[in-house]
Amino acid sequence: LLIGAGRSATSLINYLKLHASNHDWWITIGDYSVSLAEEKLKDFSRGNAISFDVHNQEQVQKEIQQVDLVISMLPAHLHFLVAQQCVNFSKSLLTASYVSSEIKMLDKQAKEKGILILMEMGLDPGIDHMSAKKEIDAIHEQGGVINTFKSFTGGLVAPESDTNPWNYKFTWNPRNVVLAGQGTVKFLRNNNYKYIPYHNLFNRLDEIFVEGYGIFEGYPNRDSLKYRDLYDLQKIPTILRGTLRRKGFCRAWNIFVQLGITDDSYSLESMENVTYRDFINAYLPYNENLSVEEKISKQFQIPLDDDIIFKLKWLGLFSDQKIALTGHVSPAKILQNILEKKWGLGDNDRDMIVMQHGFEYEINEDKYDLKSSMVVLGDDAKMTSMAKTVGLPLGIAAKLYLTDQLNLVGVQIP
Repeated sequence: LLIGAGRSATSLINYLKLHASNHDWWITIGDYSVSLAEEKLKDFSRGNAISFDVHNQEQVQKEIQQVDLVISMLPAHLHFLVAQQCVNFSKSLLTASYVSSEIKMLDKQAKEKGILILMEMGLDPGIDHMSAKKEIDAIHEQGGVINTFKSFTGGLVAPESDTNPWNYKFTWNPRNVVLAGQGTVKFLRNNNYKYIPYHNLFNRLDEIFVEGYGIFEGYPNRDSLKYRDLYDLQKIPTILRGTLRRKGFCRAWNIFVQLGITDDSYSLESMENVTYRDFINAYLPYNENLSVEEKISKQFQIPLDDDIIFKLKWLGLFSDQKIALTGHVSPAKILQNILEKKWGLGDNDRDMIVMQHGFEYEINEDKYDLKSSMVVLGDDAKMTSMAKTVGLPLGIAAKLYLTDQLNLVGVQIP
């Protein structure tokens, strides 16, 4: 049972379809939109599409009981609803999302039931774990001591499709992009514990060079400290995991963070007839003599001809166009609404995944610097590099599990 047939599931579905006949698999694809699930199956004879609502407990229980393996491509916060029922009915589960504290608590029950809950089996997290551990093990096997490990990944746009001043287009869930980085980041630098609250995150950047693709900037994400034991790097002085963007992106994105318009925790009042210009102005100090552009220039101490002002103007945030959203409308939802109009992948656009691990290590007092990089280009707006790199590890894991080559139980990561 595959739950979720969105853009990131395309390569996964194609992989499962490719191997279904050889291994006698039957594939049920469930999505809130049954037409989307049907479109992904097309004329495939060894599967069926169903309308699936994860909040319908009776349906979740019924579908899970009928299968040997469940793959969840739902938003991360919904995996637990599936995982609970997988444990209840002794069915294994694969996802590409981080292990949550809720799901971690299912480890003991999963082991007792003899089932596997394999998470972080996508790109980042997923391929990053496996490719980093390959290098770490190789260094350790030579007697090396690793002093620095930095790992950055970004879902970006291919150079030939990079056609806007932000050098960015959506290749992943737009909501996740808008809310990225919220919380406090934790990592180690030169044996010092470092903590970056959200409001400072996009000021603390590493410069990353990837051969053939130029310079990127990386900002730290989530909790890098928890991977010390998993990576066998218990005594490492510097460990940091982060996200890649093209140079200049973070400086401009930081304006949204400082204004507070990436906040999704409250609703705004009467937004139907409010313009984008009025929306931005609502977060700036009152001054009847200054324009919105001038207020931003003054508050953030940037010239009016700065590239940041141009980026904001290009998005339409200074326009008199009405927002025209009703119901629960948070600042983040308004920002997402305008970004989706400007950052969407065109039909002929290609996306790009960039990953780089950086190691500094010593062998017999000789010092070494190793860079391990991966670049993957999408085929088009449907067969994206994001869909490949998230979906194929899950498909391979499913094949290994169903052919009795993954002899693991409990909550695991690759």
